[in-house]
Amino acid sequence: MLFFTQCFGAVLDLIHLRFQHNKAKRVFSAAGQLVCVVNPTHNLKYVSSRHAVAQSAPEPSSYPPPHAPPHHCHHHCPRQPRHRLCHHARPHHLHHQEAGPPAARVMPCLCPLFSCQWEGHLEVVVPHLRQMHRVDILHGADIVFLATDMHLPAPADWLIIHSCFGHHFLLVLRKQERHAGHPQFFATMMLIGTPTQADSFTYRLELNRNHRCLRWEATPRSILECVDSVITNGDCLVIGTSLAQHFSDNGSLAIGIAISAATEICSSEAEM
Repeated sequence: MLFFTQCFGAVLDLIHLRFQHNKAKRVFSAAGQLVCVVNPTHNLKYVSSRHAVAQSAPEPSSYPPPHAPPHHCHHHCPRQPRHRLCHHARPHHLHHQEAGPPAARVMPCLCPLFSCQWEGHLEVVVPHLRQMHRVDILHGADIVFLATDMHLPAPADWLIIHSCFGHHFLLVLRKQERHAGHPQFFATMMLIGTPTQADSFTYRLELNRNHRCLRWEATPRSILECVDSVITNGDCLVIGTSLAQHFSDNGSLAIGIAISAATEICSSEAEM
């Protein structure tokens, strides 16, 4: 009886989850927006890296005595305008990479979830992510990213490839603990292309529910600049779990995504 009771409860949970997804899809479809339901994926790369650091860390007694408090740049450095986030702070080696043709460069797998040994050219990164890592792709400049199971413990990632304007963008939503016991959500958009190509676009992430609106607008980073470093520096949309609950609906978080090209922005400003 216990076995059948648990199975019946699991079936009811699945039916309820499907009902909520269909309900959300109907709401956004009525508004004329494409909706992509994204399930969380356990971040194996983040777990393995933290495990390796913990194993290689020396004993507390072997640490040198502190001489000065650690310097956190995001607390002391002046903030850059959000529409041009740290454009001058790119790693030096990226400028040398961009000097050659993109097709001639071989790079490792850029998936932020797994430690993959794949290597290939930039133009075959999208087929690799879709075929090997099962990342979904959605077409259109204005879509809704519906992340499910926000209550799951960190670390967890939600990924989707957004295709528009002849380019592909990787949206990453990550639940991660910067401090023990205090998980946060980080959302960023990365162009699967060079930093110069990324400067030609602007993306907007918007949370809108219960008469509340939270919006982040910035220039996307190139996938060559590493998703982990962008999230570590906080150069993205960052919200705490308590704030995320105000925008979530039954454990799902809907993020509106809009991408615009530089030519569109210039033409709209000229009309104004």
